[in-house]
Amino acid sequence: MKKSPLVILLLTVLLDLIGFGIVLPLLPTYAKDLGANPFMIGLIAAIFSIMQFIFSPLWGKLSDRIGRRPVMLVSIFITAVSYLIFSQSDTIPLLIFARGLSGIGSANIAAAQAYITDVTDSKNRSGAMGMIGAAFGVGFIIGPLIGGLLKHNYGIEMVGYVASGLIFLDFILAVFFLPESNKQAQKLDFGMLAGKNNGVKSGSFFKAKVDEYVNGLKLTFRSKPLALLMIANYIFTFAIVNMQVASILLWKEYFGASDQEIGYIFAYVGFFSVIVQGGLISRLIRKLGEHKLFLWGHLFTFAGVFFVPFIPQDTLFSAGLLILLCFAIGTSLVAPINLSMISLYSYRQQQGQILGLSQSVNSFARIMGPFSGSILYGMNFHAPYVVAGILTILGTFIALALFKYKIEALEPSTETEIT
Repeated sequence: MKKSPLVILLLTVLLDLIGFGIVLPLLPTYAKDLGANPFMIGLIAAIFSIMQFIFSPLWGKLSDRIGRRPVMLVSIFITAVSYLIFSQSDTIPLLIFARGLSGIGSANIAAAQAYITDVTDSKNRSGAMGMIGAAFGVGFIIGPLIGGLLKHNYGIEMVGYVASGLIFLDFILAVFFLPESNKQAQKLDFGMLAGKNNGVKSGSFFKAKVDEYVNGLKLTFRSKPLALLMIANYIFTFAIVNMQVASILLWKEYFGASDQEIGYIFAYVGFFSVIVQGGLISRLIRKLGEHKLFLWGHLFTFAGVFFVPFIPQDTLFSAGLLILLCFAIGTSLVAPINLSMISLYSYRQQQGQILGLSQSVNSFARIMGPFSGSILYGMNFHAPYVVAGILTILGTFIALALFKYKIEALEPSTETEIT
């Protein structure tokens, strides 16, 4: 495994996620301070995922064509600018624009994942994907702490400035230290970006992009294991977001936790996520393999979501922490292994496109999940967790079904080639 470019990539991803974590926890209250109603608050929260849903496969496919490096550089720069705009967002439309622009830039995760597939072999890939998950964990531990401190002492403008500064540092590091990993990439051709090389007229650009999604789905669903993994990706992410959107309300209204205690809970989950994804997952894969860990990840997640609202009100920081430990372990296994298995079942020449589609599937679940969670919570506070538990059990059956598909049988050199 080529460690140097991977280290630089993971560092840039980490800085990006710390910036994301600085801003994210402050959005709902800041939007409310600007006069946003519940629908607008939901839109502000969702616009980031909507843009990721649209742009992830585009960045991914573009990285297949022109290379990972230019896509990473442009998208990181866009993200830095978005946080600078956020620092000056004193109106709701400007705040929506800033979050949408941030979603466009942060949709580069598909290109980052494709970069990992370029510089790792099959034995090390899940571990490398786990490191991205660990970066998420670190970002959500450090980011909210920094954001809360900055907001309390210096105001929302400083929050945006610091987040933007971190991403600009990320950009500088990438410019000087991130090499190109896609050796098959073409030289940058702006005509190609405009669709001219594909015979796409400017008026039919949107239709061409819709066709890309359709073709990506056709490409994916020609392979049964890829189709199963995409479905598992959607229902798992939907289950988790559906549950998470209700968690803060449940902890505050049912368990009586303070805002500070809720922050400790997030840090607790993030801490164990970093441990699992930052080190343990590689060792576990070598011992058990992706298929078994994917199954166990769903089982741990079921325990970590289904039982949350059923424990006594005074046991949040005893029995509740044990349940949340299961949640941290389960989610830390399922997400990176799902990505790794998708890449292993895909063609190398099309991994960026397929991983981009996977990220869009993930983003679509993150768009729909909050609506489900909030509606279900209003009906009965147990409901989001019961639904999440049922969905993770469904994911368990999918994990079992994947056992009959050997990863080696779907390498590009086999007869099961996807075109």
